Amino acid sequence: METLRVLALFSGGKDSTLSVWRVIKMGYEVVGLLTVKPLNPESWMFHYPCIGLTHLQSKAMNIPIYSIVSRGEKEEEVLDLKNALEELKKSLRFEGLVSGAIESSYQKTRIDRVCREIGLISLTPLWHENPEKLLREVIEEGFEVVFTAVSAEGLTEKWLNRKLDFEALEELKILNKKFGIHLSLEGGEGETFVKDAPLFNKRIEFLDVEKVWRRGSGYLLVKKAVLVDKN
Repeated sequence: METLRVLALFSGGKDSTLSVWRVIKMGYEVVGLLTVKPLNPESWMFHYPCIGLTHLQSKAMNIPIYSIVSRGEKEEEVLDLKNALEELKKSLRFEGLVSGAIESSYQKTRIDRVCREIGLISLTPLWHENPEKLLREVIEEGFEVVFTAVSAEGLTEKWLNRKLDFEALEELKILNKKFGIHLSLEGGEGETFVKDAPLFNKRIEFLDVEKVWRRGSGYLLVKKAVLVDKN
């Protein structure tokens, strides 16, 4: 049976990285990563903080990365994605697109539609899985994940650059009960960045960071990051 060739929509966060890890373990060939860099911090579809560091993750995984810039305007950014996929499909000859959607119907319906229109299989290996189970999997599998943006009641500045571990998970569960925060931050409550994972041959180290905080929300500005050997 011929191996399915796939491209992964990649933001550098826990969900897209876990999705890549899942499909590799399923035996699919990941021929590349596609990162969409929105100029609009309020993009409906794509991550904004640390998106410029995905090239380091690409090197760590030894998977080629392709980047496009989008104005990040609602619906227009979906057309930007479609155009990029059509061009990449010609040269990379992949049959499927992997994305890290968990519960966001807004994202999934648009990705599914784009895939149908250009003849791709839409693969969402995390879709509708239990959020706590997914976070436990990320931690237990040895992913090193930090929070790079927060924007919800209960998530304070202290969460920026904080590592996702079991202690953080228990705090998120409390915030989920108190404020209704989605455990996987699927509702735009926050974003993450993966510094290390089982599929990385090197890990990423932040050398210079700044926490930017305004009116109850903020993000991590990473001024310098490098690849280093794993211990």
